[in-house]
Amino acid sequence: MRRLIVYSLMVILMGCLQKQKEQTTSPNTVQTTQVDTLAKVIKVEPQVKSLEGISDTTFVRLADYSRDFAYDLRYATTNNFLKEKVYDCAECYVRAKTAKALIAVNKVFTQAGKRIKFFDCYRPNSVQYKMWELVPNPQYVANPKKGSIHNKGGAVDITLVDAEGNELNMGTDFDFFGKRAHHDHLDLPQEVLNNRKLLKETMEAHGFWSIRTEWWHYNLAAGSNDKVANFKWNCQE
Repeated sequence: MRRLIVYSLMVILMGCLQKQKEQTTSPNTVQTTQVDTLAKVIKVEPQVKSLEGISDTTFVRLADYSRDFAYDLRYATTNNFLKEKVYDCAECYVRAKTAKALIAVNKVFTQAGKRIKFFDCYRPNSVQYKMWELVPNPQYVANPKKGSIHNKGGAVDITLVDAEGNELNMGTDFDFFGKRAHHDHLDLPQEVLNNRKLLKETMEAHGFWSIRTEWWHYNLAAGSNDKVANFKWNCQE
């Protein structure tokens, strides 16, 4: 449907251009035409790329392969437990195999009127060192000498949002370091327990596994043996 609308608008635009070409106007006269208006309205979005043929271990920018996700990448802001911005810009990179699994599981969520929202994706190992300096507790932060699956492009920190973009109630904010964020902490409203169960069971059905202390963290099982990486992405306008 979108392609049909864009095609129709382009046909109108071409017709207007031809009509304008046939008109004679004074070089000192500025005219507002349908062409001007349509040129401002028409904005053709780039096509979503395909992951077909891309090596499973290649790092990819997730937004290039799906427009169905939401983002609140906290480490590109000061709204995180570090209280400082550690990414130059907000981007979500993962290995291609992780991207495929995320796109597949998100289709299940969208069918139920929900979708995944990301807090963090691939994380350079240098950032892992900084986190370890602040919170040297392996229960919450992986030791950077060994590396986190975040550093391998196989882990994501996520929640779910509804069709209007409102976050589902998960009981705590992202990066809440306390028992209330644990999967086995059941002294929570039933709504919270249901939302966590939906996220956990659906992610696990698509090859991800969780950790006990963080309701938001999921690792792709197939990404555990990849190498720790430290590249930094180029920021796009």
